[in-house]
Amino acid sequence: MSNYNSEEIIDLDRKHLWHHMTQHKAFESNAPMVITEGKGLIVKDLNGREFLDACSGGVWCVNVGYGDERMINAINDQMKKMPYYAGVAGNIPAIEFAGKISSLTGLDKVYFSNSGSEANEKAYKMIRQYNRQKYPDIDKYKILYRKRDYHGTTIAALSSTGQEQRKEKYGPFVEGFVEFPHACCYRCDFNKTYPGCDIDCARVVEKIVLEEGPDTVGAVIVEPITAGGGVIPPVKEYYEILQEICKKYDLKLIMDEVVCGFGRTGKMFGYEHYGVKPDIVTMAKGMASSYMPLSGTVVSEEIFNVFKQDGDDPLSYFRDISTYGGSAAACRAGLESTKIVEEDKLVENAAQMGSYLLEKLNEFRDHPNVGDVRGKGLLAGIELVEDKASKTPMDEKKFLGVIGNIGKQGVLVGRTNRSFKNMNNVMNLAPALIVTKEEIDKIVTSIKNGLDSLK
Repeated sequence: MSNYNSEEIIDLDRKHLWHHMTQHKAFESNAPMVITEGKGLIVKDLNGREFLDACSGGVWCVNVGYGDERMINAINDQMKKMPYYAGVAGNIPAIEFAGKISSLTGLDKVYFSNSGSEANEKAYKMIRQYNRQKYPDIDKYKILYRKRDYHGTTIAALSSTGQEQRKEKYGPFVEGFVEFPHACCYRCDFNKTYPGCDIDCARVVEKIVLEEGPDTVGAVIVEPITAGGGVIPPVKEYYEILQEICKKYDLKLIMDEVVCGFGRTGKMFGYEHYGVKPDIVTMAKGMASSYMPLSGTVVSEEIFNVFKQDGDDPLSYFRDISTYGGSAAACRAGLESTKIVEEDKLVENAAQMGSYLLEKLNEFRDHPNVGDVRGKGLLAGIELVEDKASKTPMDEKKFLGVIGNIGKQGVLVGRTNRSFKNMNNVMNLAPALIVTKEEIDKIVTSIKNGLDSLK
């Protein structure tokens, strides 16, 4: 229990807490939201108001829902026994979870850290060191990234993020990251229509590799399904084409599964929808259902072996550390979360409930302000426009009014948040994998009422 009453908590918040992704000027006239407890998909605020959380913790990560006793007990037991030791030594949960991740991905080595941004940073460092040790006569250091994808908030991860408003005022950025076009059919960069488009959004990567010089490009990073950039599942042929290009020019394919991993899309990992095998997979969020901070960078044996040398180079091993990465308690949370996902068949539930959710959302396609509905599994987006003919993105203030209206009905949905100039107009949905049909019906009804408020 807190030693402060509600008014004192709000006062302390205003005075001392710097919220994420928030303009604090608003708190001069409005109280900040303070979440105090959660169970299943329901969270309560400081005033006792209940909300159905349709975004799994606001950033798509509490996959098994709030207050799962199995998670709490597993973490508690490990904390009592041994919560932490640095990653220079193994611990039992980390060893077991690494083995489990390997069995799920078909990749061999797991490097634990704390967040998705950090997992991607590790991948970039691995790629650069790997190529410099394998190919000492050339410098394959560049990494291609896709427009609209998000890979993290640190400077290097932000350098590889295709969202201009996220990057504004934070440059100069790290050299060696090169952008290529997005895969959103609704707003095709090539003004073509699928399937008569030859999947130019994938094939253009080869052109960019040749322009940059194949001997300078080491990897391509993508989200299997673009998440915060607008919930964009590429067409089915996309990744086979991209992987062919990677193999042709000896590029490593990095799949950023930070959002999609551990069941979110109706498969354990998003790339499984596309029949490809990445060289590196990064993961976080649903990895431990965010009961503990945990992320991972998972690589093939072929990549790992380049760092394992008996030669004269004392710098050949991966000289990196993540203080809290792979802590025993966090890895125990990851093991238990994955066990729950498997035993409770939550991947299957994500597929079934995701199909139901998209079926219901597609009923909004006739609404004059709904431009597109997209998604896969329990990852869905609704793009709102001023009118269908021009596809003009909905004015951001009007869009925020819709989101606010839904919130007043007791449902919390997400949105693109200051990511693009004049195009922050996609409503995001990612409920916990335990969601029921009745809860989806409540989410959909609240969205309908929010859309009706535009008339």
